[in-house]
Amino acid sequence: MSSKGFTMMAVGDLILSGSESSSIFDLALPALKSADVLVGQLETAFTDRGVTTMRNLSGRGSNPKYMSVLQSAGFNVLTFAGTHVWDSGIPGIEDTLEGLRNLGIAVVGVGMNIDEARKPVIIERNGTRIGFLAYDTVGPEVGWATPRKPGSAYVEVITHYQAEGGGMSAGMLPVIYTFTEPASLKAMVDDIQKLRPLCDVLVVSLHKGVPHQLAKLAMYEQPISYTAVDAGADLILAHHPHLLRGVEYYQGKPIFHGLGRFAFALPAALQKNKGTKDEWRKKIEERIEEYRGGLVKREDPTFPYPPASFHTIIAKIAIQDGKISRLSYLPCAINDQQQPEVVGNNEKGKPVFDHMEKITREAELNVRYEWEGDEVVIHA
Repeated sequence: MSSKGFTMMAVGDLILSGSESSSIFDLALPALKSADVLVGQLETAFTDRGVTTMRNLSGRGSNPKYMSVLQSAGFNVLTFAGTHVWDSGIPGIEDTLEGLRNLGIAVVGVGMNIDEARKPVIIERNGTRIGFLAYDTVGPEVGWATPRKPGSAYVEVITHYQAEGGGMSAGMLPVIYTFTEPASLKAMVDDIQKLRPLCDVLVVSLHKGVPHQLAKLAMYEQPISYTAVDAGADLILAHHPHLLRGVEYYQGKPIFHGLGRFAFALPAALQKNKGTKDEWRKKIEERIEEYRGGLVKREDPTFPYPPASFHTIIAKIAIQDGKISRLSYLPCAINDQQQPEVVGNNEKGKPVFDHMEKITREAELNVRYEWEGDEVVIHA
């Protein structure tokens, strides 16, 4: 018997720490609320009793009052396996899991031990079951769960540096090789295979990649995504670099290699940790040509992300009869108040389309994009 179709939407990295958090979604709210299932990647913990860790010198997490903003925006599932899961220690994990679940938002990829962190989330819409798993691949290792410690599910990635030319001359620039560690990769495969008979559409979230690198994928990124698909995943949603990455199809399954940052309401204290405004301006000026690529330089050079990060998307996944039937995205532009705005096929949206085409081509991925009204269809 055929099931009624519905739409799942997915966005990238979310930080709700600053005073702008309450209005951060205002310009995207109509689109977000139109989703039958809305998924995002939570970057930081919500807690007011965090402890000092090496990742968070103040011990502060995001104010728990901002969790309700995610509920109001319509989020159903948050993936949390990522770089900052341990920033506020055990209290941050406990308070985030309890608070979001009390609001009816499912959290996947993090738990009070490794078994909980690897546990899937399954939700149902219109008779179709959607299963979610989430894994961190970038560390730090202190944020990974163990049998006796809270943290995230993970696949370990080994990095090897080899001088160009096989090390024939000392001091040459290295070639960087990255490989997944076999045991943790097998654990991911086992999780996917166990979940496969329990759902119709299986989504794997991967926190992966190199921050602030425009288009190039690290060596391990496609193999780990392909392994997940081979094990039974129908859709890969990736994030971490805070920049968009291209999209590809593998064995007929879509892979979003990087959804970019979507909503960053950052605390004012962050700027103090980045040095003076003049020092940060100099850092940006030194790197701006690498990031520019025809993109607009922002007015505030103290904001700690490159200009390309002001392009983002909402992935739109149509599901019919228990499978993905159509793939598209809504182009978004992030304004100087850090609000993502759905912009459509106009003078604001076309730069996002052009950027997606450029980074997809440079990464040699196999999709093409086509405008259909104010959204962009992704063709294999």
